[in-house]
Amino acid sequence: MQCPACHNEVSPQSAFCSQCGAPLASGGAASAGFPPPPNYTNAPPAYSTVPPAYAAGSPPATGAGLSENGAAAIAYLTIIPAIIFLVLEPYNKMPLVRFHSWQSIGLGVMAFLIQMVVTIMEIAVHFIPGIVFLFGLVHLAIGVGIFLVWLFIILKAAKGEWYKLPVIGDFAEKQARG
Repeated sequence: MQCPACHNEVSPQSAFCSQCGAPLASGGAASAGFPPPPNYTNAPPAYSTVPPAYAAGSPPATGAGLSENGAAAIAYLTIIPAIIFLVLEPYNKMPLVRFHSWQSIGLGVMAFLIQMVVTIMEIAVHFIPGIVFLFGLVHLAIGVGIFLVWLFIILKAAKGEWYKLPVIGDFAEKQARG
């Protein structure tokens, strides 16, 4: 039996041509109501060559995961990823990730303490008229400053730099190296 599309010789039991994939008029399996088994080994001629843009890339590395710079930057998102990176096995061995994780924890603690001290001062002098608005501006200025430092340090970590914050950086470096 010949395929009507490519004129290749096919077996009489086939429902589709094994060369071009065209359906055959009288196929044994197709006429019995069963779908033909997929033929994964032979691609139709039109699809036999993959365009260069769609060629498969190289397989991922065996140690797939976050890069050291990526993990160091993610450590600053909150304290939670920093703690996770200090506990998980591949990341707690990387000095850059350990340093930025400890510095992230230190930055979070210092930001909390600074805001707490300002809030306690605000409560202590709340009886002075208009002081609430002044402390509102102080809280806003501290929040914006911490946010800008946070963005700056994330960018430094993403580049793989060991940028140390003034007080927190020394503590973080001791913890990362020791």
